[in-house]
Amino acid sequence: MSRVGKAPINVPAGVTITVSKDNVVTVKGPKGELTQAVDSDITVSQEDGVLTVQRPSEQKRHKALHGLYRALINNMVVGVTEGYKIQQELVGVGYRATNQGNTLDLVLGYSHHYVFQLPEEIKVTTTSEKGQTPKIILESIDKQLIGQVAAKIRSLRAPEPYKGKGIKFVGEVLRRKAGKSASKK
Repeated sequence: MSRVGKAPINVPAGVTITVSKDNVVTVKGPKGELTQAVDSDITVSQEDGVLTVQRPSEQKRHKALHGLYRALINNMVVGVTEGYKIQQELVGVGYRATNQGNTLDLVLGYSHHYVFQLPEEIKVTTTSEKGQTPKIILESIDKQLIGQVAAKIRSLRAPEPYKGKGIKFVGEVLRRKAGKSASKK
């Protein structure tokens, strides 16, 4: 049995989950609504405020889908109740981030600016306080989407291992390398 798949999902108050005939799970909560199509072999049932995901057999494919869909549905429940927040910081001299609505403007040491249009499901804010690195704060109810956008922003200037310059997640520990050492004569 999949450890992730067999764990029940507790449905908090204020959240409604509906499963349609064509196995599409819709989760509505105080922050919004998310939908996820579930494979036809996997059954999703709800009883007494607890959602369970079951698989028909012990096939490898069914085992993989069992845990996957349970995790995706749980992420949707957490998203519509609490939401997700990712913070990134820009480390480097002259690196800046500004936003106007959902348009993110990044200065990353290249000869040009990166103008990044974010999806409307994501709310972005930027902060730049004196003496601290500029920060990008992304908020959304969709965990997959916010993670994908954060990874795309990070890929524009990934942190390098010598000085640590680049875009990194707040709290991320980078593996640093020693630079060149002078030879002794």
